[in-house]
Amino acid sequence: MRMNPIFFLLIELLEIYKWIVIAAVIVSWLIVFNVINTYNNFVRSLLHMLSALTEPVFRRVRKFLPPMGGLDLSPIIVFVIIITLQYTIGWISARYGI
Repeated sequence: MRMNPIFFLLIELLEIYKWIVIAAVIVSWLIVFNVINTYNNFVRSLLHMLSALTEPVFRRVRKFLPPMGGLDLSPIIVFVIIITLQYTIGWISARYGI
């Protein structure tokens, strides 16, 4: 079945953002465990890019989440929202033939 190009583009953009969220989480773990050096120029630019792409969304989610004692659940919530949006867009496209 063919999908509307706009819906396809939205699903793919959400897929890319999902990988950006995963990369941000992995990099934050690597920093916490001192695996990567934050004084390296490449690492600093990568951190800045990931922060610029994810922090605005994470910040909005954190407004609704209670503090969990140092545990940040906002990436998980964002991940679930992305998957739900992808499913919903695919369902609308299949259901209504858009």
